[in-house]
Amino acid sequence: GGGEDSDEDEVSAPELVAEGLRLHLSSRSSTGYAAVVKRAHGRFEASHKVDGRRNVYLGTFDTAVDAAVAYARTVGEYQAPATPAVATEAEAGLRLHVSSSSNTGYKCVSKHASGRFQAVHYVGGRRFSLGLFDSAVEAAAAYARHVACE
Repeated sequence: GGGEDSDEDEVSAPELVAEGLRLHLSSRSSTGYAAVVKRAHGRFEASHKVDGRRNVYLGTFDTAVDAAVAYARTVGEYQAPATPAVATEAEAGLRLHVSSSSNTGYKCVSKHASGRFQAVHYVGGRRFSLGLFDSAVEAAAAYARHVACE
């Protein structure tokens, strides 16, 4: 609904943790997670490469975070070093706001008609855009930075 998610959790970036697993972030993925893609029907699909070639389907999920958890369970918890933009946010102690009711997996982050991700903030019931970003994680970081300054 109107950006007010009641079931959000705060999770540190970039070692985003869900269900006790460190999730695998990717700056190349529009979802912000390695091996997770959003399909036309609006749900998220996770897959895993076996032997560097064969793609194994892991399932379709309601949120990007749920798909990322399935991937983390399959490949283990190793995560390559974070991208510089995300690592900078972590050094600043930024906390991302995860939401199970958002289709991106983040509070106040949605997919824009342009294909990019928009972060918004609500004040007194009015919606304010915080900008458009290449990944859901970048938009979530912008929202987290904005909320942290309040």
